[in-house]
Amino acid sequence: MKGIYKQLLRWLGVVATASALAMGVARTDWLAALENVYYDYWHVVAGVRYEPQNTAFITVDDATLLAYKDDPLAFWAPYWGQAFDALSKAGVKVIGLDFIYTVSAEAWLRKLDLPDSNISREYDTPFRAALSRGNVVLITHLVDLPDGKLELLLPPDDQRLLLPGGNNDLGIANLYPDPDKHVRGFYPVMIADPAFPGLAFNMQMALRAANQDPGLAEWRIAGETIKRELKRMPIGYAGPPGTIPTVSMARLLAPNALDDPHVKALRGKVAIIAANNAGTSDRHFTPYSRGANAEQMAGGEIHANIVETILTGRYPKPLTLGQEIAYVGLFVAFAGWLFLRFSVGGGAALMPVLLAAVAPPAYVAFQADSVLPVAEVQSALIAAFLLTFVLRLTGEERERARMRQIFGRYVADDVVNVLLAEDRKLDLAGEMKMVTVLFSDIRGFTTLSEKLTAHEVVEMLNAYFTRVAEPILAQGGTLDKYIGDAVMAVFGSTVSYPDHARRGLKAALGMQKEAEGFKEWMLKRFPDRELGEFRIGVGLYTGEALVGNIGAPKRLEFATIGDTVNAASRLEGITKEMQCVIAAAETTVKAAGEGVRTGKIETRQVKGRAEPIRIYEILGVDG
Repeated sequence: MKGIYKQLLRWLGVVATASALAMGVARTDWLAALENVYYDYWHVVAGVRYEPQNTAFITVDDATLLAYKDDPLAFWAPYWGQAFDALSKAGVKVIGLDFIYTVSAEAWLRKLDLPDSNISREYDTPFRAALSRGNVVLITHLVDLPDGKLELLLPPDDQRLLLPGGNNDLGIANLYPDPDKHVRGFYPVMIADPAFPGLAFNMQMALRAANQDPGLAEWRIAGETIKRELKRMPIGYAGPPGTIPTVSMARLLAPNALDDPHVKALRGKVAIIAANNAGTSDRHFTPYSRGANAEQMAGGEIHANIVETILTGRYPKPLTLGQEIAYVGLFVAFAGWLFLRFSVGGGAALMPVLLAAVAPPAYVAFQADSVLPVAEVQSALIAAFLLTFVLRLTGEERERARMRQIFGRYVADDVVNVLLAEDRKLDLAGEMKMVTVLFSDIRGFTTLSEKLTAHEVVEMLNAYFTRVAEPILAQGGTLDKYIGDAVMAVFGSTVSYPDHARRGLKAALGMQKEAEGFKEWMLKRFPDRELGEFRIGVGLYTGEALVGNIGAPKRLEFATIGDTVNAASRLEGITKEMQCVIAAAETTVKAAGEGVRTGKIETRQVKGRAEPIRIYEILGVDG
């Protein structure tokens, strides 16, 4: 339970920390920019999202300019009047003119002081008549002055005075893109003071179409409340450029305009007259301006999309703070569980899959006008992976230090590394394991030690143990203990090698070789002592044994105990009777597999065991 509780705390810590980090980073400009890229590509992939029902784009296109190329645009007031008249007769609800003049044609003509001419008084008559009907919204512009101040650029007085609604027939046409120059949002109110014409051009048209009073403090349209305050709102684009129904202004100026099916289809709509020709600069990047077929959208069509957004209420809605926490936390909780469950390599392999899995739900939600974070969740997943990596790294280092402290005297460093790499860590509290136990001692040690001083005995044993420990450690064995002149080693106790029996036999053969070499050391060190030939005996037995930390609380040692240990000790003693160096039980030979070369084979009754043991003299191991 303690282990489960610890794992739970680690998991909760990773989830909380990664989520908090991601939500903090999501508020930075660079991650917001990446989030916008995903958002834009959802538009590109989706294409046309819905069919616009409320607006139409009347374009002053190349065909219109060519048809009236002899008339400068500044003197198009009669044509605007004619177009307004045709639109009004076609049943259009509201007309928006996305062109601004600071002086009227008549005012400019009066400056010429032409003799005997009424042109300076009558030229704008059709336009003035259309303005007085009350279904036209003209644009204004907020202009940044060199001193940093804003000034409202208004239509000429002789036009504004004809507007029945006064300031309520004017709208600010400025579009405000994001830092990457893409227009994704708009301000329905740009100047909150009702004394000024501070509503956006698109907002004025939407209010007129929804029969709302522009003078109110707030408006309720399509289930959404818009207050008279400076607040940016998202645009729910209907589709890429050309999605808004488009009619060339040349059709409106044709003699039979009212019989044109395209003109008839404008009934009940908001018609926005704006430039969309080769020479216009009124084009902007939108979310659809991504990919190989990216193109800019005319300002008039953007205003039409905004009007559609207001009248339909199809605003792309981001998550609330609570929803954001829950959504990010859900992904991180699942990913964190996986990262803690799998190795670092496994987590790294899963990472591309998890990062990619964030996108589909975001795209599906986008189709329903909801905006789910993608880059934020991906950054949270990366943070969760890095946090688990750090936890594993620091935890592994602590575990490594603890393991080295416990096993450093018994096993080689590479065995500790293998032990740490195992998914199933060693249970130091005690567990039954299948192992191979090796016992070895020096033949005639009592007689030998009587001929040496105490210091010489210690010197000799240290030199001998240093030599025979090498093959044991080389085969991944654990030096369990030294008992006088005897060595006990265990294979498969720390690291669960499946070939522990074969490793034990190889270690025994290595000890035999080292003992042969040690004879020369003995002769050189004690040339005149008549110590006799140096010999050892090695016994091995394979079976189940209890492995764990054993001893008093102040003196614990990692040890192996049980009948298997006793049997190995007995076999070492039998080597004297069999007159061989290495004796192994049949269980060890069989577990070692093919390639074990044996000599004498005997079956003997061993003290402490009811059943006799079949014993093999070991001569070598192939490979």
